[in-house]
Amino acid sequence: MKTEKSHIQKGNPLIIGFLFVLLLSLAYGSVAFSQEGSQEPLAYKSYTGKILDSKTRKPVVFASVILKGTNVGTVTNADGEFLIKAPADWNIEEIEVTHLGYQSKSVKLSDLTEENSEIKLAMATVPIEGITISYGNPEELIRQAVDNIPQNYSKDPVMLKAFYRETIKQNRNYVGVAEAVLDIYKSEYKTISGTDRTRIYKGRKSQDVKKMDTIVVKLQGGPFISLMLDVAKHPGEILSVDYLELYNFTYGGQTTLQDRQSMIIYFEPKPYILDPLYKGKIFLDAENLAIIGIDFNLDEDKLANAAEMFVRRKPNSLKIDIESANYLTKYRIYDGTWYLSYIRTELDFKCRWKKKLFNSKYSLMSELAVTDLDQDNIIKFKYSETARYSDVMADQVSQFEDPDFWGQDNIIKPDESIEEAIEKLSRKMKKGL
Repeated sequence: MKTEKSHIQKGNPLIIGFLFVLLLSLAYGSVAFSQEGSQEPLAYKSYTGKILDSKTRKPVVFASVILKGTNVGTVTNADGEFLIKAPADWNIEEIEVTHLGYQSKSVKLSDLTEENSEIKLAMATVPIEGITISYGNPEELIRQAVDNIPQNYSKDPVMLKAFYRETIKQNRNYVGVAEAVLDIYKSEYKTISGTDRTRIYKGRKSQDVKKMDTIVVKLQGGPFISLMLDVAKHPGEILSVDYLELYNFTYGGQTTLQDRQSMIIYFEPKPYILDPLYKGKIFLDAENLAIIGIDFNLDEDKLANAAEMFVRRKPNSLKIDIESANYLTKYRIYDGTWYLSYIRTELDFKCRWKKKLFNSKYSLMSELAVTDLDQDNIIKFKYSETARYSDVMADQVSQFEDPDFWGQDNIIKPDESIEEAIEKLSRKMKKGL
């Protein structure tokens, strides 16, 4: 029997999803500014709808919604709702809705009306005869999937347009929301960990610093760290060759994703591993073993040792207890090549001062949805313009003011609780409270 041992270099996690800084609120200070491009406003049409499970009628969250025949898309929010925009002169007739575990569905835009905006998705099923799996054991499937990354994903740089949102909740109340439209130079997948570059095209925030008790929580890294969860580009502590041997992989059956036969591989750390690692499921395309998606979380049994992975700076007398860390990354296929589609991270933790009874619970969330893809107009912008590991996005963008701030840019429709939080926080900022 193997004894427990550490395999990961301390303080050097490859998959994080969040870094946060905890500061005494009395020492808090920042300068906010707006970064906005000079793009001419365009005439556009907007379409809204709500995606529901056909049996349970529960909202289908984080489903991808694409203008059929284009690269333009968005995702549903926590209420299953979406908002998607298209230039007025585009002749778009349908949207396509896809999600892990559901059958894809095409819907005519003319059918989306104020009275009839619900779209029902059926769970994906595979015929009894299914497909023949002949690649070997689950670990070998994953190793082959990693080997196939250069063939399955973009072989040339592309430009992505994306919408990014990060939120901070203290107990049950939102105390910070920041959003941005991003330009992303996405390097080719021929080499792992290529030089992607991200810059803020336009962004805004709303926050209530005074409500954060005696500490201020700031998210560091924002879009930069989110893109580290592109596991096909950054294999990290799950798919890196040196880490695969630290996991047990099991075959989880077959399903249909994006109208393609797919398989599910479950993974969890081997029992003798001391370090905080991850467990979850990987969705593989049955034809070419492309990674379609990965849904995972930090191993609950190792959360007690996880705080140092996330906390960049904090007062010495403040104790941090990580309660959960969840991650989701999705890809979609376009003209036979797979591209990044969506990334989401959720982190829950408690803060408590030593020798004091009270504590506060915080919930952090970030999500990045790719809303457009350009294979022709490639711009590798200057390093000085790019988002960096040390950036705090909430310090870089201006306050919520203009109700039509986003114009023709596609965004993730805020769910009702976020929408209410934005309005409430904006009112407080205007009153100077």
